[in-house]
Amino acid sequence: MASPFVELEVGSRTVKVTNPDKVLFPEAGHTKRDLVDYYLAVGDGIVRALRERPTQLRRFPDGIAGEQIYQKRVPEKRPEWVEVARVTFPSGRHADELCVTEVAQVICGANLAVIDFHPWPSRRTDVDRPDELRIDVDPQPGTSFADGKRVAAVVQETLDEIGFTGWPKTSGNRGIHIAVRTSRAGSFPSSAGARSRSHERSSAAPRTSSRLHGGRRSGGRRSSSTTTRTRGTARSPRPTR
Repeated sequence: MASPFVELEVGSRTVKVTNPDKVLFPEAGHTKRDLVDYYLAVGDGIVRALRERPTQLRRFPDGIAGEQIYQKRVPEKRPEWVEVARVTFPSGRHADELCVTEVAQVICGANLAVIDFHPWPSRRTDVDRPDELRIDVDPQPGTSFADGKRVAAVVQETLDEIGFTGWPKTSGNRGIHIAVRTSRAGSFPSSAGARSRSHERSSAAPRTSSRLHGGRRSGGRRSSSTTTRTRGTARSPRPTR
């Protein structure tokens, strides 16, 4: 017996949603169709957040209680109007990642049980030059969201000093993400100055630390994998109760 499905008119596209009654959030009872309806409701906002950015997909085919799939590459079998951006990793390998330009492409992701979308801080036209600095204020064990807010205020002071504006949002867990729009004049490594200054100031706040998206720290050192840092975007739900 064929799986049930619905077809939705999304802008000028027809999007097929399979198994719309599949429960993705078991405690609340929310289904895949509920997820689709949510993304339709925030369509303009999610497209603004993702537009032209290579985007990785966090999928939960069996719901949030099941195994998650963190997927870089879009499926080979997809509607021809689902756009991609090709990115190259430090290893030399490449991937064709989702590149959103319209809400129908987001709904295609929701049909794959993508709970949250993880965009790059750069855009398709020049994936090696970010236009967004991302500061992750991440409370550590023994600290609270209130501590995170205090660190975020220190970050704001630092950004004011160097002439940048930060836009905060909750991370969806316990922390705060701060996005700072920049020019594309620098590469990922060359944006380290602003990152380091914010990190030094925010690390001085008692008992709370921050991490800086755009660079990966490992064993106290910054690794070379600077272009692979993504974050759950604004308007995405999170896989929690």
